[in-house]
Amino acid sequence: MDKKVIYVADDESNIRNIIKSFLEREGYEVYAFNDGRSLLDAFSMKTADMLIVDIMMPELDGYSLCAAIRQQSGVPVIIVSAKDTESDKIAGLTLGSDDYLTKPFSPMELIARVKSIFRRMELDKNNASNAPVSSSLGDLTINNDLKTVMKDGKDIGLTGMEFSLLSYLFQNRNRAVSRSELLDKVWGFETDVETRATDDMIKRIRKKLSDVSSNLKIETVWGFGFKIQDGD
Repeated sequence: MDKKVIYVADDESNIRNIIKSFLEREGYEVYAFNDGRSLLDAFSMKTADMLIVDIMMPELDGYSLCAAIRQQSGVPVIIVSAKDTESDKIAGLTLGSDDYLTKPFSPMELIARVKSIFRRMELDKNNASNAPVSSSLGDLTINNDLKTVMKDGKDIGLTGMEFSLLSYLFQNRNRAVSRSELLDKVWGFETDVETRATDDMIKRIRKKLSDVSSNLKIETVWGFGFKIQDGD
């Protein structure tokens, strides 16, 4: 099996080296960069399986880097940053990152989160192999092989995590799915940030559905979770 390739960008060399060292011990192939522009240039030449990025960097900050990556790829992104307010975390997650870890952090916690995301991706792949390649979701077409959702033949632009969330709701349509179940099955673990991020991701998906005038509705089950109903 090929090694997973991870790009790391942080302008603090000690943190960059620690992250690289711990990831390599776990068997990952790691490339480290001291600014966001260098990582973006490298990604344009050769994609990676995951990105781990700081926010406050020269040339191109983490927020701008994440936004730029999301224009071309749904690759999972973990933000690591000293910016630890709730608004900072929500901003990072809104731009399409899959997780947000505040400094100082335990390298083993980062490893656990990296493994969790890759585990979730593998589970998605296995689920897709047991699911039809293409199926209808309201006025949308969901493709499990390509991880895309189409409206009138056009990709609506979901990130990998957004696709996983919408796909899970679709697989469990006609029943209410709790936030804790989504965190377990889609993220693979639960933190306070992700409890809020679940709602934030639903808002992002709804916005993308609205942008293409889809008739699909994701219902909020107040105090519990969300539901997709057949026939909406």
